[in-house]
Amino acid sequence: MATGNASVPAMEMAKWFDSSYHYIVPELAPDVEFSYASAKAVNEYKEVKKLGVDTVPVLLGPVSYLLLSEPAKGVEKSFSPLSLLHKILPIYREVVSELKAAGASWIQFDEPTLVLDLDSHRLQAFTEAYSELESCLSVVNVLVQTYFADVPAEAYRVLTSLKGVAGFGFDLVRGTKTLGLIKGGFPKEKYLFAGVVDGRNIWANDLAQSLGTLRALESIVGKDKLVVSTSCSLLHTPVDLFNETELDEEIKSWLAFAAQKVVEVNALAKALAGKKDEAFFSANAASQASRKSSPRVTNEAVQKATAALTGYDHHRATTVSARLDAQQKKLNLPVIPTTTIGSFPQSEELRRVHRGYKDKKMSWEEYVKAIKVEIKKVVKLQEELDIDVLVHGEPERNNMVEYFGEQLSGLVFTVNGWVQSYGSRCVKPPIIYGDVSRPKPMTVFWSTMAQSMTARPMKGMLTGPVTILNWSFVRNDQPRFETCYQIALAIKDEVEDLEKAGINVIQIDEEALRESLPLRKSEQSFYLEWAVHSFRITNCGVKDTTQIHTHVCYCHIDDIIPSILDVDADVITIENSRSDEKLLLVSHEGVKYGAGIVPSVYDIHSLIIPSAEEIADRTIKMLTTNILWFNPDFVLKTRKHTGVKRALKIMVVAAKLLRTELAHARKEKYE
Repeated sequence: MATGNASVPAMEMAKWFDSSYHYIVPELAPDVEFSYASAKAVNEYKEVKKLGVDTVPVLLGPVSYLLLSEPAKGVEKSFSPLSLLHKILPIYREVVSELKAAGASWIQFDEPTLVLDLDSHRLQAFTEAYSELESCLSVVNVLVQTYFADVPAEAYRVLTSLKGVAGFGFDLVRGTKTLGLIKGGFPKEKYLFAGVVDGRNIWANDLAQSLGTLRALESIVGKDKLVVSTSCSLLHTPVDLFNETELDEEIKSWLAFAAQKVVEVNALAKALAGKKDEAFFSANAASQASRKSSPRVTNEAVQKATAALTGYDHHRATTVSARLDAQQKKLNLPVIPTTTIGSFPQSEELRRVHRGYKDKKMSWEEYVKAIKVEIKKVVKLQEELDIDVLVHGEPERNNMVEYFGEQLSGLVFTVNGWVQSYGSRCVKPPIIYGDVSRPKPMTVFWSTMAQSMTARPMKGMLTGPVTILNWSFVRNDQPRFETCYQIALAIKDEVEDLEKAGINVIQIDEEALRESLPLRKSEQSFYLEWAVHSFRITNCGVKDTTQIHTHVCYCHIDDIIPSILDVDADVITIENSRSDEKLLLVSHEGVKYGAGIVPSVYDIHSLIIPSAEEIADRTIKMLTTNILWFNPDFVLKTRKHTGVKRALKIMVVAAKLLRTELAHARKEKYE
C-alpha cells in the first residue's frame, strides 16, 4: 500500500487533519467486502494485561474511517464510501466482542471527523452507526473521542445523544468554544473526558489555569464523572524530556514531553480529589513566570520589523507573465525544462562526515572539502543526465527544517525529540521559543560554490516560513501569524543575499502550506491570508529576472488552489504522482494565472519507476499551461543513488519526447 509493486501503484498519502502525521488514504468501491483481517488491537490488549496493566484499546470509529476514505481508482467520483456503513459495522462488532471477552472494561472510538463542518446526512450516520452497535456495547464502557478543534453545536448534540456510549472526550486546548456547549448542557450519568493537557505541543501546562477549568466542569458533570485527559493522542509529542541532557536548563523548565504530560494529568486529577501536590504546582507556577519574563524570548528589533509589515500586501512589482518573459531571456531554458526538488541521496560515508564534524573530530576545512566533493558529484551527474536547472544536492543538510532552524535565533533543538511522520519516518521538530531572526547567511556559501561548478542555472534551496512554522513546536504566547511573519523576514534576508550572490533561480518550499489550515471553514480564510502573505514577504524585493519556485505536496489542495496561485511564485511544483491527475485543475488554473506549473512526474517513495512513455502520456493532459516543467514529487535524499539516476534519466527522456511531439504538432499547425 505504501510503496506499490509491479502491478499496483502506491496509495495516496494525506495529512491527518491539521497535524504533521500522515495516513494512507483507504480506497473503497461499492462492491467491497470487509473482513476481520487483523487482531492487532485484541492481541496488544492481552499482551499488556499479562503485565498487570489494564489499558483502553483505541479504534478509529466506523464513521470517521469511511469519511476519511476515497472512491477507488476507476470508481465514479460521486460514490460515497459512507454508503458502506452497514457493511463495515459487523467487523466492529467482532472486534468489540473479542475485546470484551479479553476483559476490556473501556473501549475508545476516535471520531475526529465530528469537529469538521458536516451536513445532516453525515451527522445522521453517527446516530445510525452507534444505534446499530448498541447491542454489542453492553457490559463495556465506550468512549467516543474528538480532538483538534471545537465540536460544532449540532455535532455536539448528535454526539452526546449517541446510544451505547458511556463517555465523550473533547479537546479543550484547541477547542475552547466546546466549553460553552458543555456548560449549556451535558447528559446526566455520562463521563466527560476533559482534554486540558495539550497533546500537540511541548509547553508545560499552566496547572493553575487547567485546575480552574476542571473545577468549573466538575460542578456541571459531577466529581465521579469527570476524567482528566490529554487533548489528543501523545503521538504528536516527543517521548521524554528526561532524555534531553544538552537542552538549556531554563528553556527545559518551560517544556513537557509525553512522559511529563502524563505526570501533569495525574497531578491535576489528584488535585481535584483533594490531594494537591503543592510543591509540584509551585514549581509549575515558577516555570510559567520564568517564561513570561525571560529576556531571551523578546527581540525588540524583530518586533518592530514585524509591526512595520502591517498595511502592505508585498506583491512583486510586475505580473508573473512579464517576469517569466524576463527570466526566459536570461535563463534560455528549453520547452518543458527539467529539474529536481532539491536533495540527493546521502551515502553512509556522507553521514559519517556529518557525525565526524558534529562530534568535533573534523575541522571546518576538512568538512568543507568533503562536502565539496559530494556537490561536484551531484552537479556532474545532473549535467550528464542533461537536466536543465540544477541543484547542489544539499549534502550539508540534515533536515529541511532543522538545517535552517539551527541557524535562526529564537529556536532550539532537542537530541532525542523524535515524533512519527509516517511509517518508519520520524522527524525532530525545532522548538520556537522566542522572536525569530537570521544572524548571518545560511545557504549562500554552498549555493555559490555549486554555481561555480556549472554554466547551467543552479537553484538556491530554502524552506519557506509557513513550512518552518508548521513543522516546528511553536510558541503559544503570541499568535502563530506573528511568528510566521518573523520567519518570513529572516528568509527574505536569505533570498536577497542569494540574488546578490548571482543565484538566479531560488526555490522556497512550502510543502506544509495547507497543513495547519483550520478544520472549520469559517476560520480558513484568515489562515490562508497570512500564510500566503508570509510567502510573498520572502521574495517581494527580488528582480524580475530572478525566478522564484515553490513546492507543495502530500495534501488535498483542491480547495486552496486560488491561495497556491496567490503566493505569486513564478514556478509552482505540485505533488500529484499519487493523485491520479486530480490536480489537473491546478494546471488549468495556472494558465489563467500565467505561472509555470510542475506536475511531479514520479513518486520517489514508490519502488516503481514509470517509463518515459508513461510519464509523457500522463503529462499530455497538462500541456495547456504556459510553461510546463518536469520534476520528481519529493526530495531524493532517502533514495538510493542507482534508482535515482535511472529515474531521472527516464524523466529527461520523457521531457525530450514531449518536446519533439510538440515541435511536430506546431510544425503541422503552421504548414
